[in-house]
Amino acid sequence: MLSYLVRRIVATIPVVLLVALFVFSLLYIAPGDPAAIIAGDQATPADVDRIRASLGLDRPFLVRFFDWFWHILHGDLGTSIFTNLPVTHMIAQRIEPTLSLMTLTLILSLGCAIPMGVVAAWKHGTWIDSAVMMTAVLGFSTPVFVIGYVLAYVFALRLDWLPVQGFTPISQGLWPFLRNLILPSIALGLVYMALIARITRATMLDVLAQDYVRTAKAKGVGQRGVLFVHALKNAAVPIVTIVGIGFAALIGGAVVTESVFAIPGLGRLTVDAILRRDYPVIQGVVLLFSFIYVLVNLGVDLLYTLFDPRIRY
Repeated sequence: MLSYLVRRIVATIPVVLLVALFVFSLLYIAPGDPAAIIAGDQATPADVDRIRASLGLDRPFLVRFFDWFWHILHGDLGTSIFTNLPVTHMIAQRIEPTLSLMTLTLILSLGCAIPMGVVAAWKHGTWIDSAVMMTAVLGFSTPVFVIGYVLAYVFALRLDWLPVQGFTPISQGLWPFLRNLILPSIALGLVYMALIARITRATMLDVLAQDYVRTAKAKGVGQRGVLFVHALKNAAVPIVTIVGIGFAALIGGAVVTESVFAIPGLGRLTVDAILRRDYPVIQGVVLLFSFIYVLVNLGVDLLYTLFDPRIRY
């Protein structure tokens, strides 16, 4: 197991390097000149050239990349062009709302989607199966921002049950913390939930048709034991795979959700940085999200061996 873990970690190093190269290339791919934006409309070409030189934009691409990557290895993501604050400091200020939103969304999504998929497979062909699949299709087809606005209108503006925007740290109490995150988590989690429920149902249908499931039933194993002990464990690998793949959609949806519900997290920070062409901040946040996604997929690979010991790479 240790050698497998080491091999998987080593295999992620080239991926991280490629991700870093792509993130750094955003400065050259995206339209707009940061130096010209900082200089303003009244600046002369000499002013723009001077600012470009002070930012190091006149140096060769590879020289700037390796210098940037060297600073990243030392925990330095650069300095914001507009606020003149370290990017690491800005991320640290905004990371709690985003992590809280994504964690609660994962809990809600997995806690609802997996039982829904299992029940739909168990009641295959009945109205329960149809209702679960209809809900999944509706959730997967509706954009996150539409779900967010509908939830905010109904539960915040009309019923006045929950706040429409903002974030309360957990240090100020569990219920105030949850009140601000319930609607955003539901809006963000419906798409993720629908994806997991559909895959769970399809995988469980295949597993429930296997011989060992029929053998377990013939031996008198109860329905709960058949579903959640024998079948679900053997269906876990595809489910874990889709959880890891769907995490990218979760990250992208967090940006939209934070904008709809005015949550001061990394999503809002990213949107603000894009509007201002604050490339160091954009690069830092995208690199962080990419690194988290790589770690999630590494965790998924390790979970394969837990659910199916036959899997070895």
